[in-house]
Amino acid sequence: MPTPFDYDRDPARFRLAAEVTRRHLTGSGSLHAHLAELLVDLGARRVLDIGCGEGALRAALPASWRSRLVGLDASAAMLAGQPPPVVQADAAALPIVDGGVDAAVAVDVLDHLADPSVAVGEAHRVLADGGSFLVATASRHDSPELAAVWRPPPATFDAEVGPELVAAVFSSVRVERWDAPLLRLPDPAAVRAYLVARFVPAEAATAAAGRVATPLVVTKRGALIHARR
Repeated sequence: MPTPFDYDRDPARFRLAAEVTRRHLTGSGSLHAHLAELLVDLGARRVLDIGCGEGALRAALPASWRSRLVGLDASAAMLAGQPPPVVQADAAALPIVDGGVDAAVAVDVLDHLADPSVAVGEAHRVLADGGSFLVATASRHDSPELAAVWRPPPATFDAEVGPELVAAVFSSVRVERWDAPLLRLPDPAAVRAYLVARFVPAEAATAAAGRVATPLVVTKRGALIHARR
């Protein structure tokens, strides 16, 4: 089933997820920093950030590159504080001309769609020949250390089915997977915040956090799918 879309109703949950990662990440560098490096290496002149949230990818890019990026999100709350160019639109109906961008990025967004294949097709349509589609998504086996109290719910797009869905549209696809201990949650409050950020109701998250030994090192699992038009 699609991941709930609550960004206008509860933007604090999205911000909490970003804050937990920022405070407790133990690895070197973030996913958005990695994506920014890839885009620079590709030399993309026009970049579409599908599901841009509050602009993490734009912030990770070198200052001289930020004007190349158009942020797109279905949530008005996510776009409210961002500098232009931004556009409010759905990933399944991109208001971009055919071949209009050199690269499209989608981070943790296609799982919100009932039929993510439509959005993959739209990304293919708006890419110029030789353009790149970079899709990041979590695994259904993410955070195994929390399996006794929480498991990622089934999603329409994840690291297990995502590569196949993208390969059904793009002829050139490769997958970069991660499976590493990347977060250290120092206390029950951090565990609770981590769970609330993942849609666990506050009362249930408090109870679950009390049953987890801390500090807790959390293994993050997912995939970055590189597709070429």
